[in-house]
Amino acid sequence: MAGKGLSKTESKVAFSLASVFGLRMMGLFMIMPVFALYGQHLEGFSPLWVGIAIGAYGLTQAALQIPMGILSDKYGRKPIILIGLLVFALGSLIAGMAESIYGVVFGRALQGMGAIAAAVLALAADLTRDEQRTKVMAIIGMCIGFSFALSLLVGPIAAQSFGLSGLFFITAGLALLGMLIVQLMVPNPISQAPKGDTLATPAKLIRMLKDPQLFRLDAGIFILHLVLTAVFVALPLNLVDAGLAKEQHWILYFPAFISAFILMVPLIIIGVKRKNTKATFQIALVIMLASLAVMALFSHSLWALSAAVVLFFTGFNYLEASLPSLIAKFCPVGDKGSAMGVYSTSQFLGAFCGGLLGGGAYQLLGASGVFIAALVLMLIWLGLTFGMENPVLLKSYTLDAKLASKQEAQQMATQLSELEGVAEAIVVLEEKVAYLKVDEHFDLSQARAVLGSVN
Repeated sequence: MAGKGLSKTESKVAFSLASVFGLRMMGLFMIMPVFALYGQHLEGFSPLWVGIAIGAYGLTQAALQIPMGILSDKYGRKPIILIGLLVFALGSLIAGMAESIYGVVFGRALQGMGAIAAAVLALAADLTRDEQRTKVMAIIGMCIGFSFALSLLVGPIAAQSFGLSGLFFITAGLALLGMLIVQLMVPNPISQAPKGDTLATPAKLIRMLKDPQLFRLDAGIFILHLVLTAVFVALPLNLVDAGLAKEQHWILYFPAFISAFILMVPLIIIGVKRKNTKATFQIALVIMLASLAVMALFSHSLWALSAAVVLFFTGFNYLEASLPSLIAKFCPVGDKGSAMGVYSTSQFLGAFCGGLLGGGAYQLLGASGVFIAALVLMLIWLGLTFGMENPVLLKSYTLDAKLASKQEAQQMATQLSELEGVAEAIVVLEEKVAYLKVDEHFDLSQARAVLGSVN
């Protein structure tokens, strides 16, 4: 009988892969609060190229996230993850040795080519039981959030002590540390998880884009990361103009991020108690709109900017945490990999476009122009949410099914769909797997009995 908690192996998998993910994301994030301030000595420096350098990784991530996941399905998860981390380290070294901003852009683009997110999540799925997979993904998600908060603290301190080049060399070291963790601590999967549940299937991507609920969420993560990247092109320069020395920016960022985590708890409680995700989602958007308005109107007031940063991260943290969960709830059963593939691609593409928008708007219109442009985009997202539905609270299961014929698959699908608590059941003969979406009345043992009886 499966235990109620994570097994020893699953705990090891969760925390080791979360560490790999977190180290890599921290390496990407550390540059955001400091590049506009510490990169001014680079040949070709301009606000536009600052934005391109900050967001360059997003373009290559967006292009290669799905292909790298498919390659991991063919050649194995760990080899692809190790290659991706090595490419990331190489890109970091190139950026660290660059004397022009164009060299940094090339290094950042190469960092993005080490697109391992899909492979890491697929490996986590390979090594965990269906009923424990959500917990493992949650641990990885929390680690990513923590790495972002930590990067706001470490980035300014490391840049002050070692300069911009040193920051990139530290990033390369983090990637090599991630490789050691993968090689020494992450178990080798004996079998791969069904690819339809963990990796994007190209044939299904268009269908994901046409789904109105998923489209709203994909557009949302695109705008969210576009706004995040654009804001960090302008905000560090604004803080200096408002009187906060660049060496002291971590004193603002880190407490603001932690405060925002605390302030978003009421949003989570309201959403859960009232079972109205749409309303709390819209509240978070309004909070971000308010923060951007304050940044635009009071750009020379340090106190106003400090309050705006707290508001910004309150809304951002809630939205960033909510979107993946909503994708999982709205996507068709068995298509989670494809849905998350489109979602991740939208996220990284947003980061690239945010760099372009932030750099271009700052060069033409100044910091206020960046914040106003971001505010307009958030208003567009708010408008999209009015057609958003509240998700039905269902849980997904992926179960192995030993099948020999189409008739057996049809029989199994019929029996599974008739079980109490099953909202949707799909059996795929080619993958020998059953996909289920269920409510709180579902009994997993009954489903396993059906899977064992049809042979």
